[in-house]
Amino acid sequence: MQQRTIGSVQVSAIGLGGMPMSIEGRPDRARSIATIHASLDAGVTLIDTADAYHLHADEVGHNESLIAEALSSYGQNTDDVLVATKGGHLRPGDGSWTIDSSPAHLREAVEGSLSRLGVDAIGLYQLHRPDPHGVPYAESVGTLGELLDEGKIRMAGISNANPAQIREAQEVLGGRLASVQNQYSPAYLSSRPELDLCSELGIAFLPWSPLGGIKNASGLGSGHTPFQEVADARGVSPQQICLAWMLQTSSVVIPIPGSSRPETATASAQAVDLTLTDDEVKKLDSIL
Repeated sequence: MQQRTIGSVQVSAIGLGGMPMSIEGRPDRARSIATIHASLDAGVTLIDTADAYHLHADEVGHNESLIAEALSSYGQNTDDVLVATKGGHLRPGDGSWTIDSSPAHLREAVEGSLSRLGVDAIGLYQLHRPDPHGVPYAESVGTLGELLDEGKIRMAGISNANPAQIREAQEVLGGRLASVQNQYSPAYLSSRPELDLCSELGIAFLPWSPLGGIKNASGLGSGHTPFQEVADARGVSPQQICLAWMLQTSSVVIPIPGSSRPETATASAQAVDLTLTDDEVKKLDSIL
C-alpha cells in the first residue's frame, strides 16, 4: 500500500478508526476482530483508538483492548503497525463525553493505555481535546513532552485543535509535534485551515470521520453529488472517491475512516489505488 509519514514512521496512506467497534451500536467482538484483520490484510498499518472509546463506565479502554487482542491473534508479524491512542476524554457511562486534560489525568491515562495495549511505549499518543475547565493548553501538551522524554510514548500528537493551538503545541514540544487529528469531510470543511497549516509545517493531518461520521457515511454521495457523479463514472463508491480526494489534497493527509465491518474496512483501504484526474479534482473541489 502507498505509504505516508507520521514523524519519522512510515504508515499506510489510509488508516483504520476503531471507535465504531466500541461505542453505541457496536458489533460483537468477533466481527470487530475480523474487521481489524481485514484492514491488516489490505495493508493498513495505522490504527487509531482512544481510552474513551467504550460504552459503559466500567470498560475504559475497551477499544484499546480489542485492538491489542486483534493484533495478537492475527497470525502474522504486526511490528510495523502503529497504534495511535488518545487521552483526555472520558465517558461516564450515561452516553456523555467529558474532558480532563490535566497533567495528572494524562499521566494516569497513559499508564492504563500502556497496560491495555501491552507495550513498553505507545507509538503515537494524542491529546484528545483541549480542556475548557481551566487547564492551560501548554500544561496538557507539556505533559506529552515529558512523556516523550521519559520514553513512555514515541511520538506526540494533538486532536481537535485550532491553528493557534497547533503552533503552540509545536513550540511547547520543541518541534516534535508529529500529528494533528481533526474532523474533516465534505460535510465538515471548517478544519481546512488546520490541514493547510499542517501541510506548511510538514505535520501529519489525520482526518477523523472523513466520510461524514457513523450515521452519515452511507449518504455521502446523495449529500454531495459531485462525489456520486465521479464515483458512478469510475464504477466505485463515493466513499472511496472521497478518500482518494483527501489523499490528493496534501501529502500530509492520512484519513482514518472508522469501520465495523470487514467489507467496509477493505473498501476504504482500496481507495489508495485511485488516482483522480485534474478535472475530477476540480469537480470535487467545487464543494470548498
